[in-house]
Amino acid sequence: MPKNSNPMVERQLSHRTIREFTDQPVDGQTLETIYDVAMRTASSRGMQQASIIRVTDTQLRERLAEIGNQEYVRRAPVYLLFLADTARNAQILQENGGDPRAAGRTKAFVEAFTDACLMAENVVNAAESFGLGANFLGNIHNDTAGVIELLDLPRYTFPVVGLTLGWPNQDPQLKPRMPRKFRVMENGYQTRENLAVDLADYDAEMTTYYDLRNANQRVDSFTNQVLKNFPFTRDSNDDSLQAARWQGFIV
Repeated sequence: MPKNSNPMVERQLSHRTIREFTDQPVDGQTLETIYDVAMRTASSRGMQQASIIRVTDTQLRERLAEIGNQEYVRRAPVYLLFLADTARNAQILQENGGDPRAAGRTKAFVEAFTDACLMAENVVNAAESFGLGANFLGNIHNDTAGVIELLDLPRYTFPVVGLTLGWPNQDPQLKPRMPRKFRVMENGYQTRENLAVDLADYDAEMTTYYDLRNANQRVDSFTNQVLKNFPFTRDSNDDSLQAARWQGFIV
């Protein structure tokens, strides 16, 4: 640990994704505190353009698990969906003689998306301080339009990321990260001549990591994961921008 470490930093440095939880529910007081933390999250221009939907309905949870193609999603004690939400501000504009379409501008969308991301991370930090585990769910974008329809999301809202919370029922390895010299730069972007060579040690380290989604199976090297995850073909599931346009955003 760094010399100037403290309990919060120690928790953040030991962050691990938790996908399996015990049956113990998360008590209401703890959730209320977590929501309070969410409300205090920094917000672009103070416009507070992010919201949370807690999904408790069993059928909705089943469908979200199907969309995400991750069965354990339905078993989590708490499921939260973080939204980019300019709908409130669009209504304020409408009620006060403004043009609600201004809430769909690209700048507003970027601000709201950023607000939702910040809020989600703040919630995880708060949850982990209580000993809870968390799992970010980008899998909602397997079918963004489907999530919008499923939860009846109004115009000028957009699902950003899902999150499951609960008391951990697994103890996964700490996932290796590439050295910060590759990602922390000064006074401009620093391009490397040969990443295949520079990342060789990190690639070797990644092959020692076990992802508990595939028990007892080591993951591939990082560079091979990039090749697998970014084929030069159109992803039939990638409807996110089109879904955002349906929601009224100019993107």
